[in-house]
Amino acid sequence: MIFVTLGSQKFQFNRLLEAVDTLVEKGDKTEIFAQTGYSDYQPKNYKYKAFLDRQEFAAEMEKADIVITHGGTGAIIGALKKGKKIIAVPRLAKYGEHVDDHQLQIIEQFKELNLICACYDCDKLDEKLEYVRNTQFASYQSNTERIINSLEEFIDKLF
Repeated sequence: MIFVTLGSQKFQFNRLLEAVDTLVEKGDKTEIFAQTGYSDYQPKNYKYKAFLDRQEFAAEMEKADIVITHGGTGAIIGALKKGKKIIAVPRLAKYGEHVDDHQLQIIEQFKELNLICACYDCDKLDEKLEYVRNTQFASYQSNTERIINSLEEFIDKLF
């Protein structure tokens, strides 16, 4: 199952939703569910809902083998923590999808660590999906505990 999540930013991401519809029209039979956020494009070939509550989101994430997402850090890390294969597509300012193109840099960093598949061209989504299905990515290792320990050590030295 593929879970498409576009986050909760107040920007549309119609371009990606349309590309997923095209993917299905080309013959991909994988079950797809999308959380479409503020997009106004209504998918024709897969199920969707604008916003999911925490439980709905967790249930869709759990069912998914592959997550197609925007280039937000939270969305990417959330899927990595669940052990999902990820295709990340950056929101771009020129399409009115965000205020700038910072998601390009975020995606590139995760790609360089071999954690995700970057998709910079929605017309290549089918190729990226095939790539993800046949690629083993690196395991995500959270550094949260190390950061907390460093902060605790720093605070302890103050007192």
